[in-house]
Order: sequence, then C-alpha cells, then structure tokens
Amino acid sequence: MNKIYVLLFLCLLFLNNCSKKEKEISIISNDEIEMQMISSYNEGLKALEDGDVILAARKFSESEMLYPQSDWAPKSSLMSAYAYYSQDYYEESITELNRFLKIYPNYPDLSYAHYLLGVNYYESIANEKKDLKPLVMAKDKFNFIIKTYPQSDFAFDSKFKLNLINDILAAKEMYIGRYYMDKEKWISAMNRFKFVIKEHDTTVYVEEALHRLVEIHYKIGLDEEAKKYAKLLGYNYQSGDWYKTSYKIFNKNYQDFIPKVKKEKKSVIKKKFKSLFLKNE
Repeated sequence: MNKIYVLLFLCLLFLNNCSKKEKEISIISNDEIEMQMISSYNEGLKALEDGDVILAARKFSESEMLYPQSDWAPKSSLMSAYAYYSQDYYEESITELNRFLKIYPNYPDLSYAHYLLGVNYYESIANEKKDLKPLVMAKDKFNFIIKTYPQSDFAFDSKFKLNLINDILAAKEMYIGRYYMDKEKWISAMNRFKFVIKEHDTTVYVEEALHRLVEIHYKIGLDEEAKKYAKLLGYNYQSGDWYKTSYKIFNKNYQDFIPKVKKEKKSVIKKKFKSLFLKNE
C-alpha cells in the first residue's frame, strides 16, 4: 500500500514540476514575442518616417498579429490605418479602421479612430461632380463625434468640417440643378434648388438657388411663383448680383412688387425667409 502512495506522490511531484517548467517556458516565450512585436512596431515607425507607407502598414499589422492580447495590438492597428491615410490610400485606411472598431470596441481612444475614419471619407472627394456618398458618410461620422465625444479634441474640427461638407453638398445640388435646367427638366431642377434653400440655408448657394427658381418659374409661365421667389431674394440679398439678374427678368413695372424694407438682424431674416418659403412649398 505504501508503494502505491509513493508512486502517487512521485506522479504528483512530476506533474507539478512539469507545470512549473511549462510556466517558465511560457514566460520566456511571451517575452520573446513581445520583443518581436516591439521590434516590428519600431520598424513600422521607421518605414513611415522614410515614406514607405506600404511597408509601414505591413509592419504595424505584423506587430498586432504577433501579440493580439497586448496593449500594443490596437495601437499597431491604428498606426497601420494612419500609415495608409498619410499617403492617400483612403480605401485601405477605411478598411483598417472599420476592422479596428469591430475588434477593439472598448479601446480608450475610440474618438481618434472615428475621427480618422471621417477624415478619410471627407478627403476622398475631389469636387462636387464626383459621387458624394463618402462625403455623406463623413457628415454622419462627424455628427457622431460631436454628439458622442463633445469634449474631445476632435469635436471642434468636426464642426468646422461639417460646414465645409454642407458647402460641397450644396454645390453638388446646384451643379445637378443647372444640368437639369440645360436639359429643360424644370421640375427636377426646381427640386434641387428648393433642397438647397431648405437644407443648406447657411451656404453661399442660397442666393443663386433663389434666382434659379425665379428664372425657371418665369420661363414656364408661373409669374406669381417667380415673383414670390424674387421677393425673397430681394428681401435677403437686395444688393447682391443675383438679385440684380433676377430683376432684369421682369419688366420695369415689376419694381412695385419689390418690398422696400429695412433689413432686420440676420437671425430674424432667416426665420422670415424660412417661414415664407415653407408656406408656399
């Protein structure tokens, strides 16, 4: 019986020693992996400094894969996305950032990832003639940042970029509206110009949009509607060039319809402008 106890004790002792050795090997192995990970990360930084963003992104991805449980992994993923962005590889950067947000939803600096994603969308648009779907996505992302991270460093710049986005979106609507005018598709053109007035009323394109509505309604014989928009144009932009152009559309008797009013404060004018338009929408 004692022999059996000794045998059991030896077996337990052997298993315990094996367990200790495995832990030691594991610690050594983890240290080596971490060193390789840091080495890859530093190689990525060096490649980024040298302008080789493809190599930099590959090294950052390699660093992440070597030790995905470490704090370096999400940093490496973000650096990979930034490397692509730095040389205008927007599609690759967007893909990397969407993967990052999915894998590391609890990362403390998520605001930066969302912001960089929005900037990628924003900068991938060349002008108002291009497809603006990415710009709409940028608008959604910047609105998300302002709402979710209002105190972050990225909220202020997001507000600034939203104003620029609204200008670009308004320019796109104006471009399409003019195209429809050239093709004499009057209803489609009017819808575009009305959309600018309603949704982008703080942009510089409102004045022209009003003039275009005057022009179209006059051409299709809706004189009263043309006069309505001319009044709005005169009320808010009486000294502007587009108002002068609209005035020339009508005969001289039309000057009796132009309201001789003193301009109120900007905020009041905006309310007046909106209420007049919406009543006749």
